Amino acid sequence: MTEFDALRTQLREAAAAFADGPDALEGLLLGIVDDVDRAIRERLEIFPVCHHSPASATAMARRLREKQPKVVYLELCEDMAPLLTELRNCRLPVAVQAFASEVDGFPPEWAPLSVVAPITEASAEYQAIAYALDTPGVELVLVDRSSDHVFQWERRRTPPDTRPADPDTAPREEEALHGDAIGVELGDLRPRFAELEEHLLHHGRVRHWSEWWHQYVELPLGDSDHDTYRQVMFLIGSLFRRLAPGDSHRIRVDEDRERYMWTRIREHLATTGGAPEDGLYVCGAFHAASRVAEFGVDGTDTFGISPRSASTWQYGLIPSSHAAIEAQFGLAPGSVSIAATEWAKNVKRSRVKPFRLAGQLGGGKRKKTKALPDPAPALTPSDNLTGFLQRPPVLDRLDEAELLDWSVEVVRAARRNGYLAATADAIAVFETSILLAGMRDRIKPTPYDFQDAAITCLEKDAVPGRRDVRRIVEIMMGGDRLGQVGYDALPPLARDVHDRLAPLKLSLQRRGVQRALLDIASNPELEPCSDLLWMLRYLLPHGAARPIMGQRRLGERPIQESWDLALGTHQRALIELGYEGVSVEQVMEQRLRRSAYDSRSTAATVLAAVEDATLYLRGSRLADELGTRALQVLATERSVDGAPEVLRRVRRLLAFYRTSEPVLPPWIESFVKAGYAHYCTLLPTAFTDEHTSVDQVAAMLGFLFSMEGLALSLGCDRAQLELAVSQSHPEEPAKVALLWSAQVQLGKLTRAELRATCDELLDNPLVLPAYPRYLSGFVHALEPVPGLVDFVVEVVSNAFARLPDHVLLPWLPILITTLRAGGTELAPLLIRESDRIFPSRLAELDEWVPPWLAEDVIPAAPRAQRSRGVSLLAAYPATCDAVANLLCCDATWEGSSGTSGVSLVGRYPDTAKTLGELLSR
Repeated sequence: MTEFDALRTQLREAAAAFADGPDALEGLLLGIVDDVDRAIRERLEIFPVCHHSPASATAMARRLREKQPKVVYLELCEDMAPLLTELRNCRLPVAVQAFASEVDGFPPEWAPLSVVAPITEASAEYQAIAYALDTPGVELVLVDRSSDHVFQWERRRTPPDTRPADPDTAPREEEALHGDAIGVELGDLRPRFAELEEHLLHHGRVRHWSEWWHQYVELPLGDSDHDTYRQVMFLIGSLFRRLAPGDSHRIRVDEDRERYMWTRIREHLATTGGAPEDGLYVCGAFHAASRVAEFGVDGTDTFGISPRSASTWQYGLIPSSHAAIEAQFGLAPGSVSIAATEWAKNVKRSRVKPFRLAGQLGGGKRKKTKALPDPAPALTPSDNLTGFLQRPPVLDRLDEAELLDWSVEVVRAARRNGYLAATADAIAVFETSILLAGMRDRIKPTPYDFQDAAITCLEKDAVPGRRDVRRIVEIMMGGDRLGQVGYDALPPLARDVHDRLAPLKLSLQRRGVQRALLDIASNPELEPCSDLLWMLRYLLPHGAARPIMGQRRLGERPIQESWDLALGTHQRALIELGYEGVSVEQVMEQRLRRSAYDSRSTAATVLAAVEDATLYLRGSRLADELGTRALQVLATERSVDGAPEVLRRVRRLLAFYRTSEPVLPPWIESFVKAGYAHYCTLLPTAFTDEHTSVDQVAAMLGFLFSMEGLALSLGCDRAQLELAVSQSHPEEPAKVALLWSAQVQLGKLTRAELRATCDELLDNPLVLPAYPRYLSGFVHALEPVPGLVDFVVEVVSNAFARLPDHVLLPWLPILITTLRAGGTELAPLLIRESDRIFPSRLAELDEWVPPWLAEDVIPAAPRAQRSRGVSLLAAYPATCDAVANLLCCDATWEGSSGTSGVSLVGRYPDTAKTLGELLSR
């Protein structure tokens, strides 16, 4: 006869009375009792817990002082054991994290892999850890599957959603502390049968599961004895387990975890030769009621543990918060804070002395530890479950002083947050709390009743400030405690960052934004801090290091800078950065190299990596390596999508190397030479391809024309460019205008011919609707041929003067968009040229004649200017000889007298005209 025979008899009678047939319900109820009986009789004491449950923490602290086990087996990833000693250097709550940035054995799209195990002070696992680490002769053994096995047993993960977050549904900063990591918890005790949870919430008259657990489990078990606590938790775990839906994958994972843990326990007992009676197995109540064959120290040894993958795992502690834990595990907002408050009440009421790690941050001064009393003798387990189930619920008397204090405090907090709350509202909250508790069959209002009452009485039409009443109550009940990882527990990279930023004299561990002022001109020793801050800005999320004043450009040295730093707020990101390397420079180099050698990288992205390497790391080794990679990628590209970015970055790099280096690096010379041939080859196709935009073709021409001098000096042939332009036959008006501009630059088309062509277009009524597209092409042409800026001003002015409004007005937004896109280069050119041509005073506008019209009215002026230029050049033969040498011409002076006239003037009339104007000034 066993201790639970009487309970079995009662349940069998109840099943026969309430069910149509006794088989199904009786099997369920008696199976639950069998699970409880089996767990109670196990030689290795099983201690069932629920994650972040104050009742579990209180019972754990009490049992550890009574039993004083020599070994504690804990349901936690076994590879996280070395990190637990660092908990004493942290302010709880924190999370133990396993992180793998480079995966081997998993799909690449899963990377990075991250597993977190949050730990709070009001949790049973922290009590077990503190007892084992601070008690001599006690061993702590983690027996759950490793972080690698968590992903081995995981179903195919969906890639993270890259869409921009909705600001209304995006998690708060405190909720996002764990990122997208997989959370492992000690005791996932929640119904997996949706109808069962709905039934419990409906009949318990509560809104969510956290409130049900607090009302019907936490409060009754808060003062219960050890045997009652264990049997009730076994009962709940078995009930939820037997009523779980038939998800084969989840059931298999749960059972494999139980087989894994019992296999590790038996291995440890066999290795150490310890007695099971001297140990304590701490696991979730759901796993304590297990029915696998490997259950118990006398179970079978048929489970084979697969080897870990070749992925490299990094381990560390990251800050956590109550809100992050609630968001991670689907708990109600504020439930963990309420649990922390309940834990403090349990400790005070039961006078149980909790365990705390020596030197724990945030715990105040630690009292001297006293030796533990002798362990209590083991008692024969008895049936406490029957009495607990038959006992009517204990109705706590109303604590009017506590409720009144809550009501006054919430009104005071609401006033601080902009609510129009008065004393009458405090009375209303007090009475409404009692009313809601009575409607829910409770005498004493719970924190959840009080929260509903405060929302009902204080929230009127809108939330005046940043916090609603629900959030105010959460803060008042204990607040969203934010954890912090101490300096000694940080990875080497994070400690190095704190050490190198020490000259700023800021408390970088503190949360919030701090302003750092760097007067580098007066304090040159602050320049390394500036270099580090710019790298952190590149590597960390937005807001961790934000420049207010100052910028970093190629070839410039910082003078004064101002920064907003929030490294304490973004401590998790800084810690995860430490998983990638031991210094910020190493991580920077790895990320740049990874970006450059990615299979999807383009020449533009690789050049961006070259520029960042030069800008932040200042060395030439990595820049030269990545530059060679850019040359390789350019040779394999068959599109010109990145041509605008390639042009901008090559120009910046060339300007930097020409001013800072004695000679150009070999890679950039090769890049210019290969780019010249590459874009010449693709130019005819780009002109006719409808998928190639105008700005991309303009960027190609800009590369060819601006790099032409360097490319020709490196051995390129200009005939290749002339041939590519002659083979281009675009049909789109904007690209046709680009082609005309290129022909003017190459000397294949004169400005007079181009002006005449534009006039013909304006005179043709059939072409007028498309004429603005030609103008857009001319505006884009300023990129490759900036010398045409005066002509562009001319054609745009003519368009404003002659185009009808129904054609001109729809084109203006296109013009503004074009100038905005290339505003840094194109708009200043047009503005300066317009300022030179147009009159500066309004009164002069009536008599002003545009230069291009003045030339048409007085056709003899160019001939007179040419004759004047010829005479001036003949009068200054040395100047003409110098021009001849610049043009690589060996012509000699000719004329009837041998000293008047020169053959160069006839060959280059435009040059003679320009020189004549200069000399006449």
